[in-house]
Amino acid sequence: MTKKFLTGNEAVVLGAVDAGAEMFFGYPITPTTEILEGWIKSAQTDRNLKYLQTEDETSAGFAVIGAILAGKKAFTATAGIGHVLMQDPISMAENERLPFVAIIGQRGGPSTGTVIYSQQEVNLAALGGNGDGLRIVYSASSVAECYSLSAKIFSTAWRYRFPTILLSDGYLGKSRISSELSRPLKPYPATKILKEEAKKPTFIRNCYGSEPEFAKVLRKNIDDYKNMIPRVAECECYKVVGAETIFIAHGSVAAAAKTAVDQLRERKNKIGLVRPITLRPLDCGSIRKSIKSAKKIFIFESAFEQFSRLVVYKIPEIAAKLIPVFKPAEGFTPEEIVNLISN
Repeated sequence: MTKKFLTGNEAVVLGAVDAGAEMFFGYPITPTTEILEGWIKSAQTDRNLKYLQTEDETSAGFAVIGAILAGKKAFTATAGIGHVLMQDPISMAENERLPFVAIIGQRGGPSTGTVIYSQQEVNLAALGGNGDGLRIVYSASSVAECYSLSAKIFSTAWRYRFPTILLSDGYLGKSRISSELSRPLKPYPATKILKEEAKKPTFIRNCYGSEPEFAKVLRKNIDDYKNMIPRVAECECYKVVGAETIFIAHGSVAAAAKTAVDQLRERKNKIGLVRPITLRPLDCGSIRKSIKSAKKIFIFESAFEQFSRLVVYKIPEIAAKLIPVFKPAEGFTPEEIVNLISN
């Protein structure tokens, strides 16, 4: 355990280095430009680290795929409209079962929108592109988690061979705070996917001539994804035992909700927090167990129904008790959450 005074974007770079990442491809875009800059700075002192500033985010995504095929732990970072442009390579990686890794610093939309904060890229991260959303999506709620999850996602991606995304935002990325960082577990190794020395050439398809042929491939991928869920899905359940009211939130909003829970507990309110760490797949078992005795359930998100749709679709029984609180592209403070409950 070490303590460092750093921003979320700096923590992401440090986590990627400690995970054994080797290459970064990206295009500068707020609020993730500092990840590109930080990686380049690290590469000045560590010649094993490579980078390329591409002409756009689509090119960055396909460059990541090329490096992955060569067995390199490559990744990218983007936001907003760059995330939109990157859906083509992410969809290709989903189809070809490639360990694509991306850090997404969510910003307000649609289109250019605002440049710092929102939670409006949940749909895009979890279900974007033209596939079925066979992706793993984490959501960081602190600078320390920007480090730990950025390290973790490389092992997750390479172990299970699905695109793996970490959602952050400008509040986390640009806030500088003293954080305790735990060293990550031993990184899962990368292996060369295109093997030149093999007797038969590696053949990875991205285009199929018939619907039944492609459907057979998709069914296997879907089965693999379902089988992976118990080993990947994560959720933090905070002070939920005996709670009559449950807050559900993710990312920066969950950090505010957690402080609100502590303040309300001091007033003898029986309140707890459920914070999904993976938004896709959701840890439905932990969520169901935590909300079972709740009389009221509040979902807070800085978007309109994006996060709540994921939760309600997977856990439909929650709808009868649900009180949604949406603030698209705006943050939450602990005080306003406390006031909402107290009034």
